[in-house]
Amino acid sequence: MQQQQFYSCSCYCTDNLFLQDYKLHVRFGSEEQFRTDYHSILRSLGCSTELQFSNVLQTIHAEIERRRNLEADSAERKAAIKEKYRPLHQHVYCLQESYLTPEFLQIVKYCQSDGATQEGLMKLIHSEAAPRVYRFPIFTKNFCRDLIEELEHFEESDAPKGRPNTMNNYGILLNELGFDEGLITPLRERYLRPLSALLYPDCGGQWLDSHKAFVVKYAMNEDLDLSYHYDNAEVTLNVSLGKDFTEGNLYFGDMKEVPLSETECAEVEHRVTEAVLHRGQQMHGALPISSGLRWNLIIWMRASRHRNRLCPMCGRTPGLQPSRGHGDGFTAGAGDADGWSCALT
Repeated sequence: MQQQQFYSCSCYCTDNLFLQDYKLHVRFGSEEQFRTDYHSILRSLGCSTELQFSNVLQTIHAEIERRRNLEADSAERKAAIKEKYRPLHQHVYCLQESYLTPEFLQIVKYCQSDGATQEGLMKLIHSEAAPRVYRFPIFTKNFCRDLIEELEHFEESDAPKGRPNTMNNYGILLNELGFDEGLITPLRERYLRPLSALLYPDCGGQWLDSHKAFVVKYAMNEDLDLSYHYDNAEVTLNVSLGKDFTEGNLYFGDMKEVPLSETECAEVEHRVTEAVLHRGQQMHGALPISSGLRWNLIIWMRASRHRNRLCPMCGRTPGLQPSRGHGDGFTAGAGDADGWSCALT
């Protein structure tokens, strides 16, 4: 069977550029546009001199260059990893049902049954205080332990490593390490899509056909928290793999279209071996851990039939650019004929 061609949106090199020092996402089309749009807000955040502003521009240009070269650099790293890295736990690269908890398997079995409803599903799944955020046990402790040992073994190797995203400085891109085909894709297709179809039908949950998967690490003297943001995804899975840590709860607001001034955030405890499932466009962040170390598995799941009409990152019709692998989850199709979009509910 011919593999589906996925695309990225041209906004990837202009929009949602994150300035870590100021905890600010910006758009950069030109220096004139950027100065007009952001000079005042940057001054209010402490960027008060021309030298500081010049440093911001240097940071932006470096990030744009990184994004332009991202696919080629990633392919080069993946090839080098395949050649020189020897896994510690080969078995964690291929999904087995024994890795999944009985509670999660029961949830998925119900979702796949005739007549399954969202109301029936809610009897098996825990709904959090935040709107439409759900938590459930997903992986066994043994699998989480072995996966972390594999990640740390890779981290200690001399194989090349990429940054997982623009906001996390520590972590691993799982496609580069070879996890996509055997672990992440079957997890999405066999288990997470039936669940998302019932929970998020208005956001393309039944049509999840691609993903970006990575792990992030929070540790003392490294990344402690994660700023308020939304994901480039229709549905996001966030699993706390371990190890030992204190605090670091997740917090959720409303959808990205709702002003922060009108939003009340709710905390969700992040428990080891448990998953938190939420809409990708729902604003969220992670509070600082106060001790220890935590590894998180993140899967941004995408539905091309949903996003082909409107890029979730720039809010415009996507300017398609060919990509390797899953790209940003766009396809050349026009999307769903009914023209629905994710409701603010």
